[in-house]
Amino acid sequence: MTLSTPSFGRVISWLAAASVAAGLSLSAHSVAAQQAPPTTIRLSPEDLERGQSGVQQNFYFLPPGKTGEDNYKSAGFFGGGLRPYLAGDAEALSSLDAYKRQKTLFLVDKAVLLGAVGLYASQVFGHGETQYTSSTQLAAGGLAVASLIGSIFINRNTNEYLKQAVNSYNTNAPGAHGVLWPRLRPAGLGLATQSGHPVLALRWQL
Repeated sequence: MTLSTPSFGRVISWLAAASVAAGLSLSAHSVAAQQAPPTTIRLSPEDLERGQSGVQQNFYFLPPGKTGEDNYKSAGFFGGGLRPYLAGDAEALSSLDAYKRQKTLFLVDKAVLLGAVGLYASQVFGHGETQYTSSTQLAAGGLAVASLIGSIFINRNTNEYLKQAVNSYNTNAPGAHGVLWPRLRPAGLGLATQSGHPVLALRWQL
């Protein structure tokens, strides 16, 4: 009976591949263990789902380095609660200024609508008899209709401006690109044989 023994070179190859696999595995675990809290601003899941013409409510967000539901902060009606975190990012601040402008227009539009409705109602009995189609009432009604139509255009992109501000900050934030490593890090390491030679096998979780 003949016993075949692996060549010295093949043994060295196996040992080298095993050392590389072990080193990569330890490095991956070390990076995962030392991973710092996110440096990005994260909107609440409900606010992320807001699209065009969405509801006009305050946004809630997690500041950089914070996690957990208890740490959510309100951006405020005009987004002022978010502004300190965007300091130094001109692109993000520009989008936040556009959000503030739209919210101001929103308030002005509502004031015009209430004023028009109030004026119309005051004219119903304004001359001692019931009337609904005086010239003043027609003007007030037209103003109310214009306000309702204007609100459609005002609200269309208001929420998008705040989301753009957050996206701009997250794109330009220091270390933002480093968050890609956990996604690219192999989920598993091992050894395999190809044509009788050891090769390093990597596996990713999709």
